[in-house]
Amino acid sequence: MESSALSRLTNLRRHFRPTDSNNNKGGSDGAGGGLIKISTEVSEALSHGRAVVALESTIISHGMPYPLNLGTAKEVEAIVRTNGAVPATIAILDGIPCVGLSVEELERLAILGTRAQKTARRDIAHVVAARGNGATTVSATMFFASMVGIPVFVTGGIGGVHRHGEQTMDVSSDLTELRRTPVAVISAGVKSILDIPRTLEYLETQGVCVAAYKTNEFPAFFTETSGCKVPCRVDSPEDCARLIDANTKLKLDTGILIAVPIPKEHSASGSIIECAIQGALKEAREKNITGNAETPFLLARVNELTGGASLASNIALVKNNAFVGARIAVALAQLRKSCNEGDAESVS
Repeated sequence: MESSALSRLTNLRRHFRPTDSNNNKGGSDGAGGGLIKISTEVSEALSHGRAVVALESTIISHGMPYPLNLGTAKEVEAIVRTNGAVPATIAILDGIPCVGLSVEELERLAILGTRAQKTARRDIAHVVAARGNGATTVSATMFFASMVGIPVFVTGGIGGVHRHGEQTMDVSSDLTELRRTPVAVISAGVKSILDIPRTLEYLETQGVCVAAYKTNEFPAFFTETSGCKVPCRVDSPEDCARLIDANTKLKLDTGILIAVPIPKEHSASGSIIECAIQGALKEAREKNITGNAETPFLLARVNELTGGASLASNIALVKNNAFVGARIAVALAQLRKSCNEGDAESVS
C-alpha cells in the first residue's frame, strides 16, 4: 500500500470505528458527528494493501424495484469477490456514512427504496445532520471512497451535461467530482439520455482523463458506441492500473473515467433506445420534471417504453463493470505491492 494512502487511512481511524461486516450495528456517536463506519472486512483489506472496489447505493434504492435491486446488489458484490477484490458498498444509514454494508443493511436499503434520499456531495451534511438515510450517487460515493483510500469505484453510468444544458446549466456534480477527487470510476460511459459530446468537452475542460476499455470510441451506456472518440485507450486491467498509478504519483488530484462498453450480447438497439429517450424527454418537459428527479424518471420511462429491455441492459452492464473493475483493482494492488517491495529492496 502506498505510504500516502496508508497515512490517510491511519489518520482516519481517529474519525471512524471499524465494525464487523457481518454485524454492522452501532459503531458511531451522536448524529454522525463526522464519523464514518467502515466494515472490518474493508478496513483490513485497505490496511494490508489488498484490492477494494467501492460501489454506489443509488442503484439499489432508485435504480430498480425490490427485490430485484437486492438480488442485483448481492450479485454485483459476489462478482467483485470472485475476481479477487473486496466490495465496499457505500451509503448513509441513520446519519452515519457507512463504507461496506452487511447483508442486512443492503436489504434495509433495498426495502427503503426511494424513501432513502438520493445523496450527492451537496446533500451529505444535511443527511448526516438529520440522521437520515442516504443512497450515495457517483459524487458522494467518490467522496467517501477517496476519504478512506479506495482508488477504484464501479458504477453503471455517470451523470453529465443534460440535453439543452447550454440553456439550463444542468450539469451533474459527477463531473465536478471527477475534477477534484482522485478516484478511478469504472462505468459504461455516460447515460444516453444526456448530451454525450458536451459531457466529454466539459471533462476535457476540467482536465479529467477519459479512457475507453478495449475500444477507441466512448460507449453510450445502453449501446457500445456514441460516435465520440476518446483520447486514451486501455486494453487490459494492467493498462488501467498503470494509468491510475501514474495519475496518483503525479499528484494530478483528478479522477479518471474508464468507460467499458456494454457486452455485445446485451446491447440494446440504439434506434429503439433513442426513440424511447426522445419520448421520455418530452414527457419530462411537459411534467416539469427537472434536477435530480429527472434521471430516475427518464430511466424508468425508457424501461417502460422498451418493454424492460433497458433495465435488463442496465443490470448486465453493471455486472460487467464489476468484473472489469475488480480485475483493475487487483492489478493496481499488485502493481503497488511490487513497487513497494522494489523500494524496500533498494533501501536495504
